[in-house]
Amino acid sequence: MGDRAAVLGELADAVLAVGRAHPLRVGVDGCSAAGKTTLADELAEVLRGRGGREVVRAGLDYFKRAPELRTAYPIGSAESYYFEMYDYDAIRERLLGPLGPGGDRRYTAGLRESNARIALDLPVRTAAPDAILVADGAFLQRPELDGYWDLRIYVDVSFETVLRRGAARDAAWMDSLAAAEERYRTRYIPGEQMYVDQVHPAERAQLIVNNEHPSNPTLTRR
Repeated sequence: MGDRAAVLGELADAVLAVGRAHPLRVGVDGCSAAGKTTLADELAEVLRGRGGREVVRAGLDYFKRAPELRTAYPIGSAESYYFEMYDYDAIRERLLGPLGPGGDRRYTAGLRESNARIALDLPVRTAAPDAILVADGAFLQRPELDGYWDLRIYVDVSFETVLRRGAARDAAWMDSLAAAEERYRTRYIPGEQMYVDQVHPAERAQLIVNNEHPSNPTLTRR
């Protein structure tokens, strides 16, 4: 096992070692409840503490498609979650593309609330030429987005951990723990299993954080 502060320091070192002629786009990928958002928040703070470069934080949960636009599959199905949840065109056009080669660096950090029902009116901002984007979300290495990342971090946990953590978290806004567990078993975990089986994200990321024990994660470099 490793020390969390040390792992965050190693991640920051790895980020700062990547040179690009445009803002650096770091994707923090992983399944539900793996700890992506917490890790990305902490990594952003460590990078800011190193000084000298602007750090942009974005969560791809704020680029979900409105529910009424998800019509190819039943809205509660694993297929709808995997294939229809996220607006990949908007992620590319409003966030990743502008920060990439030839982009104008004018980006938007989100379009809708995380429940996808309420539109956001976030300002268009201009990133510094050497800014670092730290973005977290599920399915970041799908073909629609994969070529837009300069560095990929995969936060790895078992599906048993996804079920336990995710259901405990979501029970607060669902009817019960049992209802949350059912949602994970029938929607989130099957959808994420499709992603793991088709894309093999842990094998393709440059950095893998095993986050089964959040206070003592381990880091593997590829």
